[in-house]
Amino acid sequence: MTTFVLVHGAWHGGWCWVRVAEKLRAAGHTVFTPTLTGLADRAHLMSPTISLTTHIKDVVGLMKWEELNDVVLVGHSYGGVVITGAADRVADRVKSLIFLDALVPGHGQCAMDLRRPEQVEAAYATARAKGAGWRIPPTTAAAFMVNEADQAWVDGKCTDLPLACFTEPLYLSGAGDAIKTRAYIRAAAFPAPQLDTILEKFRADAHDTYAVDCGHDVMVDAPDELTDILVKYA
Repeated sequence: MTTFVLVHGAWHGGWCWVRVAEKLRAAGHTVFTPTLTGLADRAHLMSPTISLTTHIKDVVGLMKWEELNDVVLVGHSYGGVVITGAADRVADRVKSLIFLDALVPGHGQCAMDLRRPEQVEAAYATARAKGAGWRIPPTTAAAFMVNEADQAWVDGKCTDLPLACFTEPLYLSGAGDAIKTRAYIRAAAFPAPQLDTILEKFRADAHDTYAVDCGHDVMVDAPDELTDILVKYA
């Protein structure tokens, strides 16, 4: 069967994949849901030194130490930046890249470059007001249009994100270009023009694209449909 590595987005943790991971494991697949340094169950490690590079190393280290190969590497939201960097560093271990309502950076870009100007301004403002200038407090589940029944659960588990994760540019060697199997899954009920632009680029490049009628946290809102898509790449 197939090995899946599911990488969460900003403010989340490995916890957000629990429903999808259970379904994939029940189908016989091996699933890893790492929590990136400084978030969720690793929030005790939070510090101003944590950056995008730290999170890329989290994923690369997992694949190396667990000796993972032929991996289906999935990244949600900010996790799309993380898996792009990780795939560039261990391209020989990755079979396919799946971007879930995710940011997809080019060489030299950071996550802030891919967000709307008002989002960038708000991130800096909240970091100054509530995060000592270096942490961004979580966006609410309601703003991500998570279904009402799960909003309290999601809000209770989200934690601050180091600002450097959004501001550090990603420099790519081009090794990840060898990974030809790529797909983009868009949360169709979550308005985000910048993500629509990425979706259209995937279509133009003849990669697989999907639309799921739910909010941004697809793994929470539509785990069955998301699992059905992911197993196509097993």
